[in-house]
Amino acid sequence: MLEQFFKLKKNETTVGIEVTAGLTTFFSMAYVLFINPQILALTGMPTQAILLATALSAAVGTFFLAFYANVPYAQAPGMGMNAFFTYTVVFALGFTWQEALCMVFLTGIAGTIITVTRIRKKIIKAIPLSLQYTIGGSIGIFIIYSGLKNAELLTVMPNDQAVMSLNNESYTISKEVIDAFSSLVTGGGISPDMGSLNNPFALLTIIGLIFIVILMIARVKGAILIGIIFATIVGIPIGVTDISIINNPAYSVLSNFSELGKTFGAAFGPQGLGSLIADPSRYILIIFTIFTFTLTDLFDTIGTFIGTGRRSGIFTLEDEKAIQKESGLKTRMERALFADTVATSVGAVLGTSPVTTFVESASGIKVLRTYRPNKSNYWRTFFTCNLFFASHIDCPKSCHSTRTDCCWLHYAYRFF
Repeated sequence: MLEQFFKLKKNETTVGIEVTAGLTTFFSMAYVLFINPQILALTGMPTQAILLATALSAAVGTFFLAFYANVPYAQAPGMGMNAFFTYTVVFALGFTWQEALCMVFLTGIAGTIITVTRIRKKIIKAIPLSLQYTIGGSIGIFIIYSGLKNAELLTVMPNDQAVMSLNNESYTISKEVIDAFSSLVTGGGISPDMGSLNNPFALLTIIGLIFIVILMIARVKGAILIGIIFATIVGIPIGVTDISIINNPAYSVLSNFSELGKTFGAAFGPQGLGSLIADPSRYILIIFTIFTFTLTDLFDTIGTFIGTGRRSGIFTLEDEKAIQKESGLKTRMERALFADTVATSVGAVLGTSPVTTFVESASGIKVLRTYRPNKSNYWRTFFTCNLFFASHIDCPKSCHSTRTDCCWLHYAYRFF
């Protein structure tokens, strides 16, 4: 059955390669399951509900990409989008988290309409070929920035007063919120600084990267996955990998599902859709918020597909030309974009910010080397679902940065 559906022999791949690719991508983006609840919980949403909503929305979105679009990408709530959800929509604009979820759902609907109409075709056609080739390099630069920052090799020093005067009002704000907000701002009171090499997070990141580079030079299969596991294990004795929360009752399956009831469908309740449409004076603000969500998600996804897909052969120039000529959802890119918008609406129903296609998928694509129809996404979905039937370990920042940095190594290798 697997051979008939995925055509393994025709695409010169094996179950082992696909499983390795799926595992690599899963571990490269697993940090989302810990970071997303931390950010969204600041709005008052229950942490455990967000945790489960994050995993389920990632599983549904990735499954849809695998079996409908048949492309080797993974989906999960976007890190930039969840920050916009929390700090702009809820904190700055004054919406409740239920209202924000309702707008996220409408964002998915708007994205779906754009995808199935000529609007999407005009957007893709408007992107110059030269820009399409440079998007991948830009993504790589962004990834290495994220990796350096997570590893504390690069730090930002926010101006506390500037952050605390957000929305023209002074209020008490925690250091965690200041640090999180500073990650969104590139100017206006934010100054970058080099981190200290005495920091164990930074040292472990460097060790992990060197180990991965050696494995890649030696052409060891699964080098990135092995490097992630190596860095995680090495981090235990030096106190970077926190294993103290293994078997923590707070992460039990029953606890997660009972909490999910507080966010599931909240977008359509009286505090969600009911409250959103009750005040006509906010309609323009609501429209512009949905518009911002939609454009950000759409261009983020298109950029990821073009930037990574063109170099790997997943999406070719012929695919883009076919989009201009054909109607409906006939090409891989059209189906992938459709799957992305559907995942956003599903995530809103479950209780999380917009779901998008992750650039960390590049780590799994590297394992596949060239494009093969996407059985690896099946395994990513499988591992995501199984997360809540196992103990949780809070993986260190250095592991997160090692994952993102090794994705950048792949980009640097391909583009330079």
